[in-house]
This record gives sequence, C-alpha cells and structure tokens, in this order.
Amino acid sequence: MQPGLKRPLDLALEITRSSPFKISLSEGADPRVAEAAVKAVNLGIAKIILIGNSAKIKERLEQYSCSKPDHIELHDPITSPLKEEFSKSFYNLRKHKGITRSEAEKQVASNLVYAALLVRHGYADGTLSGSVETTSNVVKTALWVIGKATNVNTVSSCFLIFPKTYEPMIYADCGLVVEPNESELVDITMAASQTCRALLKSDPRVALLSFSTKGSANHRNIEKTVGALKKLKALLPNLLIDGELQFDAAIDSVVGSKKAPASKVAGNANVMIFPNLDAGNIAYKITQKLGEAEAYGPILQGLEKPANDLSRGASPHDITQMIAVTVLQAAARLQPDYK
Repeated sequence: MQPGLKRPLDLALEITRSSPFKISLSEGADPRVAEAAVKAVNLGIAKIILIGNSAKIKERLEQYSCSKPDHIELHDPITSPLKEEFSKSFYNLRKHKGITRSEAEKQVASNLVYAALLVRHGYADGTLSGSVETTSNVVKTALWVIGKATNVNTVSSCFLIFPKTYEPMIYADCGLVVEPNESELVDITMAASQTCRALLKSDPRVALLSFSTKGSANHRNIEKTVGALKKLKALLPNLLIDGELQFDAAIDSVVGSKKAPASKVAGNANVMIFPNLDAGNIAYKITQKLGEAEAYGPILQGLEKPANDLSRGASPHDITQMIAVTVLQAAARLQPDYK
C-alpha cells in the first residue's frame, strides 16, 4: 500500500473522536468480537452494543482493559426492555408473510434480528454480524429489518482491498449477486462508486472487468458489460468509467496504454467491477492469499442503514476494521450529497 493512504480505522478516528457512532454487534459472546469491541472503544472510533448472554459477555470483557467501559452496553434480547417494542415492529414488518405475534417474539429473541432492530429504531447507527452467522442469514435479516435504501433495486456487496504495491481499491460484487444482469451490473457499479467516496475518500475510477479489452473478443457476457457501460455513462456522465477491460489493462499503466490507449481509466482504476460472483469472489481471495493484500468485507451496499457481514474466519483486527467501515457508512449518510 502506498504511504500516506489511510485504512478505514484511520479515517474513522478522524471523524468520530468527539462524538462516536454506536454500532451493534450481534455476536457479543464471541471472544474475537469482544476483543474488537474493546479495541474500538479504546481507540475512540465507536460506542458498542454487545448482544447476547450478559454473563458470558462480561466474562469475555474481563480479559481486556477498557478505557471507557460506559461506551460498551450489554443487551440480552431475552430480558431486554425493548423486547415488546421490537416484537410489535417485527410483526408489522413480516405479517404480510404470515408471521404470527408469537413467532415475531421468538425471532426478536435472536441476537441477529435484535441487532438489526436496534438500527432500524435508531438505538444504534449500524450493525455488524457474521463471525458465527452465515452470510445468508446476515443479509436476509438486514433486508427484512433494515430494508433497501430509497430508489435502490439491487443490494450488493464489495470488499475494500489494500494491496502492498497499489493504492486501495474496491472489488464488487464478491459476495452476493451471483450472475448480475445488465441492470444489476449498473446498480452494483453505482453503489461501489459511492462506497469508494465514503470509505476511501477517493474519486472512483471504475473498470468494468472482462476477459476482453475494448472488443478483443466477442461473447454475450461482453455485450452485457458494454451495455451496462452505456447505461452508466448516460446516468452518471461525470463518472470516470470504462469497459470492457481486462484486469491487467485496468491496473497496469503500461498494459493499459497498449490495450486501451484512448481510455482515461485503463492503468489507473480503483473500483473493479466483476462480471459475476465467480470472478469477484475468486479474485478477491487470490488477491488476499497470494498477493498478501488486506481485504475487508463483505461490505453491504444499498441498504437504508449500515449493516455489514464478517468472514467467519475474521480476526479481532479484521472486526475492528469492519466496525470502522460501518462507522464511515453511518457518517456518510449524514452528508448532504449522500444518495
């Protein structure tokens, strides 16, 4: 990573010291989550709500020294005074699917649903889960409780990538949309561009990736990418974007100048849009494991309020960084030009 460029933790520190955002963590009894929560509070990037069995969470927290213990709240959904309010809310959200009041009460007693309801009702600014829960459950709950943002058709995901020798970048979609159609590719690109501004504080330079560069091959998948490019240029005429580009043409200035000499993005892209989930997921893991890059995510895009997923192999350091990501998303929502 180039010197002087900042990770989410550094950026979150700059904006939250005076008034930290509050993040709910549904897996409060997980030792990695407890450690990350204390670190986030000690650094001053967030206030934390740890959700789960209070006795177990207290036992975890006793292992760490916390500079501001009043910045960590413990919520047990089973005994919470919010249980009645949340049960009514969840019933109203899901009654069109046939849920009963008693079923709603049971659902609200789950840490995952409770954590999301804290965000929906303004008790927390964002939520983070996935050290134990599956991505499927995390995303499903976020959609049910928090919902899509206004005018968003496709909820997608991205990863923040911090390579050793390049500037930070966004990879999307690497976690949710399996085979995006042309319109979904447009939605993913728009969301990832917004994420670039919010989390990297950089103007997006978007490459729509392919196995072809500027017509070097013919295939229906390339037609989809080119079609998405045309729509994006019409919708966002000021967005710096090009495609279709192979990865080397997108990131290497020498290759880019040869394969796409007229492109303003080739060789200089910082937002990589993959044609499908196979390509995106494989690429981010190769970048992380063989390229030894730091990768944070999956970060959910297109929700009304911040809710993010964790890799089940996440370390305490990874979780602290994802708390910072969630804080930055919450801060971005307060900006007047946030859409």
